[in-house]
Amino acid sequence: MQLKVKEGFMANSVSTDPDIPTTIEPGVIAQFARRKLALFGLFLVLMTLCAAIFAPWLTAFDPNEQMFDGLTLQGAPMPPGEQFVLGTDLLGRDLLTRILYGARTSLIIGVAANGLALLIGTIIGVTAGYFRGWIGSALMRMTDLMMAFPALLLAICLAAIFQPSLWIVALVIAIVYWVQTARVLYAETASLAQREFIAAERTLGAGHLRILLKHILPHLVPTIIVWGTLGISTTVLLEATLSFLGVGVQPPTPSWGNIIFENQTYFQAAPWLVFFPGLAIVTLALAFNLVGDALREILDPTQRGRD
Repeated sequence: MQLKVKEGFMANSVSTDPDIPTTIEPGVIAQFARRKLALFGLFLVLMTLCAAIFAPWLTAFDPNEQMFDGLTLQGAPMPPGEQFVLGTDLLGRDLLTRILYGARTSLIIGVAANGLALLIGTIIGVTAGYFRGWIGSALMRMTDLMMAFPALLLAICLAAIFQPSLWIVALVIAIVYWVQTARVLYAETASLAQREFIAAERTLGAGHLRILLKHILPHLVPTIIVWGTLGISTTVLLEATLSFLGVGVQPPTPSWGNIIFENQTYFQAAPWLVFFPGLAIVTLALAFNLVGDALREILDPTQRGRD
């Protein structure tokens, strides 16, 4: 009799709370497909991804090739035309080619930096929210300390200390932007840790690792996905800002930010040198925001019914 009660209790203890999604529900894709702005954002993301992957096949030029006919007789950049679709820069390089290859830089840093920031933020936020006590206090005070510094200023300082490169910039951005994820996941984990099904697992002798992996993290998957999507736009913008300020990805590696930085002196004479890479930055950031907002409204129970 006691064994039957215990087995029944175990079955109830691992059941999920109906108010909190534990996985991606089958209806998410259908709901996402009904949102035209979200589909438009996804289309822009996929187009950028394809442009980055197939850049060598989409253009006949090398991104660092300084062409003899890439400048006017007066030594000025060529305007958009038949040979150079988006014109050339001040060194006679094809601007379209550099923008296509620059998409690789933005996507690599956006995904790598945001992925690392998510990993750090998840570990710290979940650990602090689950254990609480002096462990949670120490971790969250460290988080508060990081949040006290302006993100851009801290990123500039870190980028200036280390020799700027593609992966160093990604690491710097991750160090700066994990705090928001940690804060959100800390609050959700602390709430989940007080639920009855978690208390039941502890009563049955489940270890901390099992509870965290089997019962806490599955509830946090929707939040992690949403923050992961929205965070890419932030990291793309920060990478462009750092490159524009000269402490990001260094030339001749093409980056949308350093393309603007290199050509800013020609803004009045050749506005296309700033307009097209700036448009690429805004478009990609907007695309990820549209996708992220749609996922937030679909996956977050508190947002349901507001759209």
